[in-house]
Amino acid sequence: KKMNRKKLMLDVAMKEYGVQEIKGGQHNPRIVEYFKTVGHEWVDNDELAWCAAFVGFCLEKIGIRSTKKLNARSYLEFGTRTYDPVIGDVAVFSRGNSPVYGHVAFYVGETDGFYLVLGGNQSNQVQISAYAKSRLLEFRSY
Repeated sequence: KKMNRKKLMLDVAMKEYGVQEIKGGQHNPRIVEYFKTVGHEWVDNDELAWCAAFVGFCLEKIGIRSTKKLNARSYLEFGTRTYDPVIGDVAVFSRGNSPVYGHVAFYVGETDGFYLVLGGNQSNQVQISAYAKSRLLEFRSY
């Protein structure tokens, strides 16, 4: 059952692949929709960091309650910690030296030094990116 949920979530996430911020004064309404889906109707732009909104959007779309928060590290409280991630698990990373900021996305694979994750706000769009393994805080399963 858990694998089925992750496949459904990945289907939702992949349909968003390539969604990107609009430079300048315009804002992508699809990104604004991610914020609305997790209960942040007040967000009317694509400038605010949106990785957590994207993860929450994907989870909510398949009926799994997200953290509904906009900070990536809120996902350290989501689901259960796992040390053996499967495709679709949530990956939470540090950002810089900050104990507050981070990045959250879905695990899809790895290489020697990097985790490959599907997420939003990765180079201002939904795509698969490589993040250094040294930045991983936790994997979370649901």
